[in-house]
Amino acid sequence: MLSLAMKAGKVVSGEFQTEQAVKGGTAALVIIAEDASANTQKKFRNMCAYYKVPSLVYGEKALLGRTIGREERSSLAVCDGNFAGKIAAMLTEPCGVERSVDRCKGKKSEKCK
Repeated sequence: MLSLAMKAGKVVSGEFQTEQAVKGGTAALVIIAEDASANTQKKFRNMCAYYKVPSLVYGEKALLGRTIGREERSSLAVCDGNFAGKIAAMLTEPCGVERSVDRCKGKKSEKCK
């Protein structure tokens, strides 16, 4: 879903562009890489809390970059509410984006198949 949002032009990536999207009011969801520095994670969590933008910490920099067809990315912002809602739901489900059975830890849900 994230790659589809990128192709639709609804994703900005990198710290500077993500910050501009949040402060400019265009960001609907911010995703921060798990392996981003503690300073970067804190900066975006605080900024998102202040501007009331949902944020998630998910995946590694390489995974985020690869998903949107770029190099490593520490942060990205989804700038469309519909995409943001679907992506947030997918990332917070037990299976996440990767729907393999081993990632589900034995849970038998329709999303895991």
